[in-house]
Amino acid sequence: MRKIKYKKGRKVQPVILEYTGSHKDTPTEIQLFVYNNEDITEYHQLLVDDIKENIDIQKVNWLNVHGLNKAEVIQTIGNDFGADNFIIGDILNTIKRTKLEEYSDILFFNVKSLLPLAASDNISVEQISFLLKDNVLLSFQEKRSDFFTHIRERIRTNSGIVRTKKADFLLYLLLDAIIENFYITLESEEDKVDDLINSIKVNTKPETLEHLEKHRDNLNFLKRSIIPLRDSLYSIKTIKDDNVFNSIEQENYSFFSRLHQKCLELLEQIESDLSTLDSASNYFFSAQNHKMNEVMKSLTVVSMFFLPLTFIVGVYGMNFKNFPELEWENGYFIIWGVMILIVVFMFAYFKIKKWF
Repeated sequence: MRKIKYKKGRKVQPVILEYTGSHKDTPTEIQLFVYNNEDITEYHQLLVDDIKENIDIQKVNWLNVHGLNKAEVIQTIGNDFGADNFIIGDILNTIKRTKLEEYSDILFFNVKSLLPLAASDNISVEQISFLLKDNVLLSFQEKRSDFFTHIRERIRTNSGIVRTKKADFLLYLLLDAIIENFYITLESEEDKVDDLINSIKVNTKPETLEHLEKHRDNLNFLKRSIIPLRDSLYSIKTIKDDNVFNSIEQENYSFFSRLHQKCLELLEQIESDLSTLDSASNYFFSAQNHKMNEVMKSLTVVSMFFLPLTFIVGVYGMNFKNFPELEWENGYFIIWGVMILIVVFMFAYFKIKKWF
């Protein structure tokens, strides 16, 4: 899992634009959807110089960019749609936290998308940025992924109401897909935690505690990623109340309120899962203490059996000259009988007391 350093992030000057992510080998690809309720045009491997001439402001335009390693390409695209270097710097600087910024005619949204890695306890992190201006939505992804495949199919097949709405509704759909990734990640964490809790009931290996702490870190990372997204979605309400920003239709603000509610649900579930982890950790230590107590009790019972026998052996091991029992013909067998009787008596007494 790539650690996001919010406070000690790399300082990138606005005039020096540089991609700070880990997907530096991903080629930059541009895809454009231009559609309305009647028709759709789709462009692949679009060149930067051909973007503007294929934009139809009378329709919805979704320009999606995969790969951010070519900073000059991202800068050119951003400048063409009125984004300054501060916005472009936030797109390229992947250590930035989730944020929402409103300009006179641009809405900038920066969000982290999380997904669990297969056969691993780590989480995959990708930054996705959005620019909404008029009827044009720009999305910037660090790498090619299938987050929005179902949305593309809905646009192609004219399923639902996506082709009847403007670019703000498309932004809602994309954000909703990212939040669904949070649900997938959280569900994966919960399944792994359930397996760990079940394993604790069978065996309290030290490695289990390490896994518990790893998942606690993952849940806290999820929490840190969702909180700024929740706050950003709530701030859209301010945009609505200002009644200045016109790229979001009044009837579509309710969709963003739904996303805000989903974030609240996710945070509540994470808090519940963190409490479950605390209970699992307490159970782990309780099980270990109980196991240790059982071992100590067994050792104590065994030592109690040998304590009187050791005393008898010690007495008859003394080197005194006058030892009356030494003259007994059956003294050896008598002492053995006494020791066996003592052990039997103690065994019966411990059983009655239910000490083992």
